[in-house]
Amino acid sequence: MKTIFRGMAALLLMLSALTTCGLAQPQIKRKKVLVIGETRGFHHDATSTAMHMIYDLGKETGLWDTYIQTSCEFITKKKLGGNKKNLDYFDAVYFHTTGELVMDEEQKAALLSFVKDDGKGFIGGHTAIDTNYQWPEYGEMVGGYFDSHPWNTFDAPVIVEDREHPATSHFPKAFVINDEIYQARAYSRDKVRVLARLDETKLDMKAKNIRRTDGDFAVAWVKNYGNGRVFYSTFGHHDQALNRPDIRKMYTEAIKWALKLTEGDATPRPRPAN
Repeated sequence: MKTIFRGMAALLLMLSALTTCGLAQPQIKRKKVLVIGETRGFHHDATSTAMHMIYDLGKETGLWDTYIQTSCEFITKKKLGGNKKNLDYFDAVYFHTTGELVMDEEQKAALLSFVKDDGKGFIGGHTAIDTNYQWPEYGEMVGGYFDSHPWNTFDAPVIVEDREHPATSHFPKAFVINDEIYQARAYSRDKVRVLARLDETKLDMKAKNIRRTDGDFAVAWVKNYGNGRVFYSTFGHHDQALNRPDIRKMYTEAIKWALKLTEGDATPRPRPAN
């Protein structure tokens, strides 16, 4: 009798194990994000913080692994030796860069193709539009170029235009952030979907170096670039801005969107009336 009970117990344990295995959720395959922090122009102390933030957000969410580089060596589709990774290994690239980056023509073509043809993601933080002025196709992909910061670092009044996009859905309709806000040129609402902008009614519009006569100072936008997705935000000049929970949430959701883990409209549209 004891033998029968032992046999039944063993059978029940085996069935329980099989049931547990059957109900187990499949493991999510972690994405790969390449973070570039090369600075060839003005060096921001917060560049290290920004790179570390993307690394931390990947760990916190369990959605991506981060590979940090201070050069553009990995931005290529050529095979690299020594266990180095090329763009074929990654799902998105994050730039926190300045100046004319050290990239040859193959590397430039590879980055554009990575997004446009391969359908991968590009995320630009703060200084990513203060980069590659001599490479117009880069500015076209990202959506604009830096054109001064008329108010320097100040308490910036922000209006959130799109509270349905995952990158900005957690923000209130309006908020204030102490940060350095970039004015953009070669930027047009015909080509990007603005998610948030400054409230120009609360700005000193006589400040030196204001060059936009339309008062349209975007602080975050998205765009489709061929098959891929692009996000940019001016937020992140200093550690205090990058350490804000709402800004970390914005970059988390922006990366998820760029990786095509979530959906959000990137259709360009005119500036809303309010």
